[in-house]
This record gives sequence, structure tokens and C-alpha cells, in this order.
Amino acid sequence: MDITLVQGDITQQAVDAVVNAANSSLLGGGGVDGAIHRRGGPAILEECRRLRASRYGKGLPTGQAVATTAGLLPARWVIHTVGPVYSPTEDRSALLASCYRESLRVADSLGAATVAFPAISTGLYGWPMDDDARVAVETVRESGSGVAEVRFVLFDAAAYAAFSAATM
Repeated sequence: MDITLVQGDITQQAVDAVVNAANSSLLGGGGVDGAIHRRGGPAILEECRRLRASRYGKGLPTGQAVATTAGLLPARWVIHTVGPVYSPTEDRSALLASCYRESLRVADSLGAATVAFPAISTGLYGWPMDDDARVAVETVRESGSGVAEVRFVLFDAAAYAAFSAATM
């Protein structure tokens, strides 16, 4: 598996699957989640509503992942995963690792060869970027996934630097 880093907008990545740092409602939100729903159009929200009406009536649990169409995005699928809220007093890194691992498991089940990840839980959920990068890179490397390329798409230079240091 190749791991590549890109500083930019995840909604513009031409990949098989884009990972969405979703909230448990699956109905859109801020940050990456809001950007994916806005750019991808109503088809993503329609599928998310169907998932809520069937399998995920109480929402998608933290650390799990599920796929929908990518709508108008230049990808085939969106893999939604719910990251944990950072806590300085409780180690939730296993839940964070689960987001990356479960997203790759879903990607494998779809036959995706290329997957673009954001830095999960680093925005509103407050996860420190350096630690997120460490967990993300270690988990992806150890996943055993058949995905050919994992692309970490980082919004700014600080995030890119943290992931660059973690890949060394």
C-alpha cells in the first residue's frame, strides 16, 4: 500500500472512496462532513437518511464506518465514520484507530483501490493533530487492507507537517 499526503480539499480528490469524518446522525454537519454533503449534493443525504431509517436508527456508533454514494464528488463512494471526541483524561485512541481500520474494511468490501482520508477528529472533536497523525499512519500501515493507495488529504500546512512527520 502506498501512503501519500496532499494538502488541499478532500472534496476534490478523484479516488474510489472519500472518507467522511461524520457525526453519528449521518445527516451532515460542519467541517469535512458539511463540505462533503454540500459538494456531493442531495444523493448522499438521501442514502444517509435511508441508513438511519434502517440499520442505524440511533446513529452510526463511534469507530464504525458505512458507505454511501459519492453523489457529485469525483469519487465513487463516501465512507462515513464517526470519530471520538478527544479527552485529556481518557484514552480513546482505540476508537480513533477503529475509524481508520473500519473505513479500510469497508473500502475493501467495495473493491476500492484508492481512498482519501481527512484527519479524523482533529477539528471540532479536538484531537491533537500530531497524535491523530501517529494513530492514523500506524493503523493504516498495520491494517492488512488491499487498498493500493491511501491518500491523507490535509487541510493546512500544520496538518500536512504532522502527517509528514508520522510517515517517516
